Amino acid sequence: METALTRLTGVRHPVVQPGMGWVAGPRLVSATANAGALGILASATMTLDQLRAAVREVRSRTDAPFGVNLRADAADAGDRVRILIEEGVRVASFALAPSRELIGELKEAGVVVMPTVGARRHAEKVAGWGADAVLVQGAEGGGHTGEVATTVLLPQVVDAVDIPVVAAGGFFDGRGLVAALAYGAAGVAMGTRFLLTSDSTVPEAVKARYLAATVRDVTVTRAVDGLPHRMLRTELVEALERSGRVRGALQAVRRAAGYRRLSGTSWRRMLQDGVALRHGKDLTWSQVLLAANTPMLLKASMVDGRTDLGVMASGQVAGVIDDLPSCAELVERIMKEAEDTRRRLTASR
Repeated sequence: METALTRLTGVRHPVVQPGMGWVAGPRLVSATANAGALGILASATMTLDQLRAAVREVRSRTDAPFGVNLRADAADAGDRVRILIEEGVRVASFALAPSRELIGELKEAGVVVMPTVGARRHAEKVAGWGADAVLVQGAEGGGHTGEVATTVLLPQVVDAVDIPVVAAGGFFDGRGLVAALAYGAAGVAMGTRFLLTSDSTVPEAVKARYLAATVRDVTVTRAVDGLPHRMLRTELVEALERSGRVRGALQAVRRAAGYRRLSGTSWRRMLQDGVALRHGKDLTWSQVLLAANTPMLLKASMVDGRTDLGVMASGQVAGVIDDLPSCAELVERIMKEAEDTRRRLTASR
């Protein structure tokens, strides 16, 4: 199925596996790429050396195009961009809007730039700065999220920009892909759906928690880092919501220290990143401090398998997913469902 997204990135199918922290590692990304979709490596929790090694590992597993997700507000974003350019990565995605200068540097090197946005005005801004495509996530999506449903946000963005738009938030099958294409999107991104595959390195016990969840078990909370965050409702989430601000701040400091040791980041660099985050999202210093919770709480579940100590970011679609196919099986199924849906719609006219 050829769309503006497949032509831009060189993949066979208009399906994206987004960069999910602690989840989208070399194994999942390469399996996605080999299935003909666009796999995106999550790099925010990696050191520079780990990022280069991960890119090379993906390259050793596949000849297909893939991408890397970067934090645009990171103090070393420029260094990470240069690694992508040096290693010949096809696509750079961003969780926040990259600067005009970063976009220009990537485009000059032939790298496709695809920021993620949650509002029409943000899409208009990055398009004006030269972004090649934009991934727009509606409120149904997992992780940090907004309040506007994909079915409302997507057509707004499609009408506002002249670059390919990838739809995220609420997609898990071929019917959703056809619906997104009908809205004018060039493809869909499916985070939770790719997390729940046999190629995902998330511990099996954690995957089982996702599979057992109903739609009502997926909630939005500010208790983790002060921002709206969609995840599975667990005993830990409820405990965080009950804990006071002072206790939460102390826990955030401890987890920030753990993240610093794990990532090799200096306190000075973490402070610089915090200043950038505060400016970019108009946060209070209290919220910046709470943001230190997120990487370690996610790692506890997604890597260590400790659902009692960690949080599980999740799209609402977790409540309707009940299996763990391989990436190859999943993409093949999605594309077959999409073709069958288009044929049924054509036959009904």
